[in-house]
Amino acid sequence: MDLFGVFQLIGGLTLFLFGMSLMGTGLEKSAGYKLKGFLEHLTTKKLNGFLMGLAVTAVIQSSSATTVMVVGFVNSGIMTLKQAIHVIMGANVGTTVTAWILSLTGINSTNTFVRLLKPSSFTPILALIGIIYYLFIKNKRKKDIGLILLGFATLIQGMEIMSAAVKPLGELDSFRNILLIFSNPLLGLLLGAVVTGIIQSSSASVGILQALSATGQVTMGTAIPIIMGQNIGTCVTALLSSIGTNKNARRSALVHLYFNVAGSAVFLTLFSIAKYLFDLSFLDRAANPVLIAVAHSVFNILCTAMLLPLSGTLEKIAYKTIPEQNKQDSVSLLDPRLFSTPSIAISRSRTIAQEMAETCVNAIRDAFALIGRYDEKGVQKVELAEQKTDSYEDSLGTYLVKLSGYSLSDEDAAECAKLLFLIGEFERVADYAMDVAESAQEMNDKKMQFSQAATHELNVMTAAVAESVEMAVTAFRNSDILLASRVDPLEEVIDDMKSSVKKQHIARMQRGDCTIEQGFVFSDLITVLERISDHSSSIAQCVIEMSHHTLNIHDHLYQVKHESNNEFMDVYRDFAKKYAVQNE
Repeated sequence: MDLFGVFQLIGGLTLFLFGMSLMGTGLEKSAGYKLKGFLEHLTTKKLNGFLMGLAVTAVIQSSSATTVMVVGFVNSGIMTLKQAIHVIMGANVGTTVTAWILSLTGINSTNTFVRLLKPSSFTPILALIGIIYYLFIKNKRKKDIGLILLGFATLIQGMEIMSAAVKPLGELDSFRNILLIFSNPLLGLLLGAVVTGIIQSSSASVGILQALSATGQVTMGTAIPIIMGQNIGTCVTALLSSIGTNKNARRSALVHLYFNVAGSAVFLTLFSIAKYLFDLSFLDRAANPVLIAVAHSVFNILCTAMLLPLSGTLEKIAYKTIPEQNKQDSVSLLDPRLFSTPSIAISRSRTIAQEMAETCVNAIRDAFALIGRYDEKGVQKVELAEQKTDSYEDSLGTYLVKLSGYSLSDEDAAECAKLLFLIGEFERVADYAMDVAESAQEMNDKKMQFSQAATHELNVMTAAVAESVEMAVTAFRNSDILLASRVDPLEEVIDDMKSSVKKQHIARMQRGDCTIEQGFVFSDLITVLERISDHSSSIAQCVIEMSHHTLNIHDHLYQVKHESNNEFMDVYRDFAKKYAVQNE
């Protein structure tokens, strides 16, 4: 091979790897939204998990990508370690599909129909369709299909260039001598593991081996141990992905390693013994793309058949390697690895947002309880809840902003915008809960006590505000539009109540029933309560608006409040009656 042949080989390898990456990206984008549905039906049954791993990997053409996703799912609490083990085993079988597709490049025939099966015959048409879809069609789904077709065409072109570049190597004695070194099963296994670990794709590594088989110098005896090593090398991607994750996620990456090392060790031992004891003439036969695909499939299927019944043992070994730890903070479950499947990242974000909303409700309850019965521990509980909502907003807000930069469906983009808006509202409500707690603390420090009438008015108003917050949060949690529609009429009642209560308290101060200092604290409290109610209304309207995938909350509020709405008025009158405050 001359210098230009080396350049041709490098170019072919580059196109091959780029095409595989491009096709994988397109397949993940196109199929990613369906993974959520798969996961929802996933059970702890071994067969179900195995079939899911096989199906997903066959679709996205990468066991490494599937395993990385699984690590992310486990890290986020979406999938258990037991479920992950079965999916990983399925992924090892699913990845063999790529080798079968690439084996079509080895077709040699003068028959027109058979030649049409060779990828190089039809990839130009696929590339043409792909570039039209990708450049000229605005539909995101069709753009993803275009990306898949372009990736496949590039991959096949790279494979053809590599095969043509390495063919002259078959005539070189030095190349034959190198292959003789790796005919040692252990060295062959190490070669497969190292090469695959470097390029981080067993499918790509098998493709390179299939291209090298074009030289006619790669025997089956050399190829089989290399294939075994490729299964070990592909674990590098999952191990790197597990860095910085929780212990269960790291365990899932280790199970992937244990599974492949155990399978390779057992079958390499059997292979070496059989090679020593028996005259296996087929091992001296020149490998070709089809035989390599067969060996790859048989090895992975046998490994899975041997170790699937022992998945419980692998789980125990993983727990022995990485002992159990205390439960982690749910915010840490926001894993960037889920960005490749936006619908699942959105689902996880919504779950965390619901936890934030519950924290917000608890803060309101604890804060309101302090007005009538002050307790230092109660203030600390409100403060901790407020700090927790700040943490939620920082972590979840950052996560959602990063997620919004990815290619999202219209539905996912709308949900992402809604969650970003809502977490800001929850954080403000928790801030106001802290304001209420501080007012209660000021009253306690100054030995301040409101009159019986003022206390009654506060009790009625806090009850109304508490109900508005709880209705808004429940509407969000259950996506209940009917419940959400009841929040705004209650907010109007609270607005009217604020005006009425303020006037009555001014009258009490004028009569000398309350001091000016008490008046300031009371005024601050009812202002804060009214603002909490405003945020409850915004939360409820967001739930309503986003059910239609829009976010025109202020326009919707104006329309509801200023246009004739009999249903709104009926609910308003019910709440006005329930929370009536008698004038003095």
